[in-house]
Amino acid sequence: MQRFQAPIALLARLFLAYIFVMEGWAKITEYAATGDYMEANGVSAKLLPLVILTELGGGILVAAGFMTRYAALALAGFCLLTALLFHSDFSNLEQVINFNKNIAIAGGFLALIAFGPGAWSVDERLQRGMRSTSAEA
Repeated sequence: MQRFQAPIALLARLFLAYIFVMEGWAKITEYAATGDYMEANGVSAKLLPLVILTELGGGILVAAGFMTRYAALALAGFCLLTALLFHSDFSNLEQVINFNKNIAIAGGFLALIAFGPGAWSVDERLQRGMRSTSAEA
Protein backbone atom coordinates (compact mmCIF):
# COMPACT_ATOMS: atom_id res chain seq x y z
CA MET A 1 0.00 0.00 0.00
CA GLN A 2 2.95 2.33 0.56
CA ARG A 3 3.47 2.72 -3.20
CA PHE A 4 -0.11 3.98 -3.57
CA GLN A 5 0.20 6.57 -0.81
CA ALA A 6 0.90 9.58 -3.06
CA PRO A 7 -1.94 9.01 -5.54
CA ILE A 8 -4.38 8.14 -2.75
CA ALA A 9 -3.45 11.32 -0.85
CA LEU A 10 -4.04 13.32 -4.05
CA LEU A 11 -7.44 11.67 -4.57
CA ALA A 12 -8.36 12.34 -0.94
CA ARG A 13 -7.49 16.03 -1.35
CA LEU A 14 -9.44 16.25 -4.61
CA PHE A 15 -12.47 14.52 -3.11
CA LEU A 16 -12.43 16.79 -0.06
CA ALA A 17 -11.92 19.90 -2.19
CA TYR A 18 -14.58 19.07 -4.77
CA ILE A 19 -17.63 20.01 -2.72
CA PHE A 20 -16.09 23.30 -1.59
CA VAL A 21 -15.03 24.42 -5.06
CA MET A 22 -18.46 23.53 -6.45
CA GLU A 23 -20.36 25.16 -3.57
CA GLY A 24 -18.15 28.26 -3.58
CA TRP A 25 -18.82 28.72 -7.28
CA ALA A 26 -22.55 28.09 -6.79
CA LYS A 27 -22.64 30.81 -4.14
CA ILE A 28 -21.21 33.26 -6.67
CA THR A 29 -23.77 32.35 -9.31
CA GLU A 30 -26.63 32.31 -6.78
CA TYR A 31 -25.36 35.19 -4.65
CA ALA A 32 -28.69 36.79 -3.72
CA ALA A 33 -30.43 33.49 -2.93
CA THR A 34 -27.48 32.39 -0.79
CA GLY A 35 -27.53 35.69 1.09
CA ASP A 36 -31.25 35.26 1.72
CA TYR A 37 -30.67 31.70 3.01
CA MET A 38 -27.97 32.94 5.37
CA GLU A 39 -30.21 35.71 6.69
CA ALA A 40 -33.07 33.24 7.19
CA ASN A 41 -30.74 31.21 9.40
CA GLY A 42 -29.61 34.18 11.48
CA VAL A 43 -26.26 34.72 9.73
CA SER A 44 -25.51 38.09 8.15
CA ALA A 45 -25.29 38.02 4.35
CA LYS A 46 -22.37 40.45 4.73
CA LEU A 47 -20.29 37.36 5.52
CA LEU A 48 -21.00 35.81 2.12
CA PRO A 49 -17.78 37.07 0.46
CA LEU A 50 -15.79 35.46 3.29
CA VAL A 51 -17.79 32.24 2.87
CA ILE A 52 -17.04 32.20 -0.86
CA LEU A 53 -13.36 32.91 -0.26
CA THR A 54 -13.18 30.13 2.32
CA GLU A 55 -14.97 27.55 0.19
CA LEU A 56 -13.61 28.36 -3.25
CA GLY A 57 -10.15 29.52 -2.21
CA GLY A 58 -9.70 26.87 0.45
CA GLY A 59 -10.93 24.16 -1.91
CA ILE A 60 -8.50 25.20 -4.62
CA LEU A 61 -5.61 25.32 -2.14
CA VAL A 62 -6.43 21.84 -0.80
CA ALA A 63 -6.80 20.43 -4.32
CA ALA A 64 -3.39 21.80 -5.31
CA GLY A 65 -1.79 20.83 -2.04
CA PHE A 66 -0.59 24.40 -1.46
CA MET A 67 -0.71 25.84 2.06
CA THR A 68 -2.66 22.66 2.69
CA ARG A 69 -2.64 22.52 6.45
CA TYR A 70 -3.81 26.14 6.79
CA ALA A 71 -6.56 25.69 4.21
CA ALA A 72 -7.62 22.41 5.85
CA LEU A 73 -7.80 24.14 9.24
CA ALA A 74 -9.99 26.90 7.80
CA LEU A 75 -12.25 24.39 6.06
CA ALA A 76 -12.51 22.14 9.14
CA GLY A 77 -13.63 25.16 11.16
CA PHE A 78 -16.02 26.14 8.37
CA CYS A 79 -17.56 22.65 8.41
CA LEU A 80 -18.08 22.75 12.16
CA LEU A 81 -19.62 26.23 12.05
CA THR A 82 -21.87 25.23 9.15
CA ALA A 83 -23.01 22.14 11.03
CA LEU A 84 -23.86 24.18 14.12
CA LEU A 85 -25.43 27.21 12.41
CA PHE A 86 -27.33 25.59 9.55
CA HIS A 87 -27.83 21.91 10.37
CA SER A 88 -28.64 21.64 14.06
CA ASP A 89 -32.38 20.97 13.77
CA PHE A 90 -32.18 17.38 14.94
CA SER A 91 -35.91 16.85 14.48
CA ASN A 92 -35.32 17.06 10.70
CA LEU A 93 -33.64 13.94 9.25
CA GLU A 94 -32.15 15.87 6.32
CA GLN A 95 -30.53 18.31 8.73
CA VAL A 96 -29.17 15.44 10.84
CA ILE A 97 -27.62 13.91 7.72
CA ASN A 98 -26.07 17.25 6.74
CA PHE A 99 -24.82 17.80 10.29
CA ASN A 100 -23.15 14.37 10.30
CA LYS A 101 -21.71 14.94 6.81
CA ASN A 102 -20.12 18.20 7.95
CA ILE A 103 -18.63 16.56 11.03
CA ALA A 104 -17.19 13.75 8.87
CA ILE A 105 -15.69 16.19 6.36
CA ALA A 106 -14.13 18.17 9.23
CA GLY A 107 -12.54 14.89 10.35
CA GLY A 108 -11.07 14.44 6.88
CA PHE A 109 -9.56 17.91 7.07
CA LEU A 110 -8.13 17.17 10.53
CA ALA A 111 -6.41 14.10 9.05
CA LEU A 112 -5.01 16.31 6.31
CA ILE A 113 -3.68 18.70 8.95
CA ALA A 114 -2.09 15.84 10.89
CA PHE A 115 -0.56 13.92 7.98
CA GLY A 116 -0.05 16.57 5.33
CA PRO A 117 -0.96 16.70 1.66
CA GLY A 118 1.23 13.84 0.44
CA ALA A 119 4.06 13.63 -2.07
CA TRP A 120 2.04 14.82 -5.06
CA SER A 121 1.46 18.35 -3.80
CA VAL A 122 2.82 21.85 -4.23
CA ASP A 123 3.74 21.89 -0.53
CA GLU A 124 5.91 18.78 -0.93
CA ARG A 125 7.50 20.15 -4.10
CA LEU A 126 8.39 23.37 -2.30
CA GLN A 127 9.76 21.40 0.67
CA ARG A 128 11.95 19.29 -1.68
CA GLY A 129 13.22 22.50 -3.27
CA MET A 130 14.11 23.98 0.12
CA ARG A 131 15.83 20.74 1.21
CA SER A 132 17.92 20.60 -1.95
CA THR A 133 18.81 24.32 -1.67
CA SER A 134 19.90 23.92 1.96
CA ALA A 135 21.88 20.77 1.09
CA GLU A 136 23.75 22.70 -1.61
CA ALA A 137 24.67 25.51 0.79
